[in-house]
Amino acid sequence: MSVHSEIKKITTETLRKMKFDGEKISMLTAYDFTTAKMVDAGGVDAVLIGDSASNVMAGYETTLPITLDQMIYHTQCVVRGIDRALVVADLPFGTYQSNPEKALESAVRMMKEGGAHAIKIEGGKEIEESIRKIVNAGIPVMGHLGLTPQSIYQFGTYKVRAKEDAEAEKLLSDAKLLEELGCFGVVLEKIPAALAQKVSESLSIPTIGIGAGSHCDGQVLVYHDMVGMNQGFSPKFLRRYLDLYSEITGAVSQYVKDVKNADFPNNQESY
Repeated sequence: MSVHSEIKKITTETLRKMKFDGEKISMLTAYDFTTAKMVDAGGVDAVLIGDSASNVMAGYETTLPITLDQMIYHTQCVVRGIDRALVVADLPFGTYQSNPEKALESAVRMMKEGGAHAIKIEGGKEIEESIRKIVNAGIPVMGHLGLTPQSIYQFGTYKVRAKEDAEAEKLLSDAKLLEELGCFGVVLEKIPAALAQKVSESLSIPTIGIGAGSHCDGQVLVYHDMVGMNQGFSPKFLRRYLDLYSEITGAVSQYVKDVKNADFPNNQESY
């Protein structure tokens, strides 16, 4: 039995205590009410409405096109399905980088209209003032370092980040800055496991890894990847717990066959 399994409502403070107690934090994405109900019932500690909705739900190649209004809509849907988990929502590209006032306005909308419990934004030193302004307004902020998908055109690749010393040192420095600014946690994406361990041990706030090894304080995966609904995405860090793509396409094929053969509906399924 985990230390926090009996907690009725997970908060940012719960996550901090979990790190202190050495209990790993589980996080999954969700973008709609039905999925949110299932991941919450499964006992996940935190739910992320990721801007990965741009890829998974809308079919875009990157996370860049999704708008704040669309992210607010997805967040509203998820919040209605959650009883226990902490709900963290991404602020999408272009809603916080340009100036701190816009960043605060975006975060306030996500909390007021979306109903999120916290927001997540990508970057370190370069968005320091935006983070400061949002935290000072009483809004919980989760950071995101390493591979930051909103900067994909700047990186030019989705490969592992911070393998070189200079980038690794900046990442560690940024992580410490995020803690100083008042962030309650930080996602570390696609960085060497040894660096993620060093960062996790250097901070008193929890780290949530995705492709960052086992020494982070928690892990996050995209729900659709974890249950095998996406076939074309197979990074090294992904563990598929189901093969829903095959299950669902098989069920659809059987349904089509039954309709064509006039086997569905049968007498028991008719009024």
